[in-house]
Amino acid sequence: MEFQEVVMKRRAVRRFEEGGVERDVIERIARLAQRTPSAGFSQGQRLVVVTDPAARREVARICGEDEMVEAFGPWVSECAAQFIPCVSEAIYHRRYQEPDKVRDDGTEIDWPVPFWWVDIGATMQTIMLAAVDEGLGCGFIGPDVDGLRASLDIPDEFVPIGVMPVGRPLSDVRSPSLKRGWVPFEQFARWERWD
Repeated sequence: MEFQEVVMKRRAVRRFEEGGVERDVIERIARLAQRTPSAGFSQGQRLVVVTDPAARREVARICGEDEMVEAFGPWVSECAAQFIPCVSEAIYHRRYQEPDKVRDDGTEIDWPVPFWWVDIGATMQTIMLAAVDEGLGCGFIGPDVDGLRASLDIPDEFVPIGVMPVGRPLSDVRSPSLKRGWVPFEQFARWERWD
């Protein structure tokens, strides 16, 4: 698939076939996600990939799927795999305390932006686009951070950003938010300066 087609086909999917995707396909998506850039090559992003049906149901329960079943069906649990992207701020701080990253006075930079959040967002986008490139769909649901940590043994140093169900998409209920439409391109992209 051409890159432009992958980007244009990407959307939030909220209904999947149960399972049905080979492990090597899921692993290809995870391997591409690992190639996402990170500030200072800190590599503070990690993935937990859940494929076991019982474990997927537990993750879905933690994320509150039961409250959404009437509107969307069991879209978090009925998929091929759940990707749970996690990030560690501490890894970034440790990296930027290494000799090649400290300031001349030996101190860590003042972070103008928490780039660990930027990097994990890029990891998530890679997962979404890689899923589309494989002919699959991908969704997202925000986490119960403590519940996911406990259920999946995620170390305290890492924050699970949410759950990204991936699988073969079925016809689903489109979000009513889509009626808002895209902002005009001229509002989105500014040339040379804001005004």
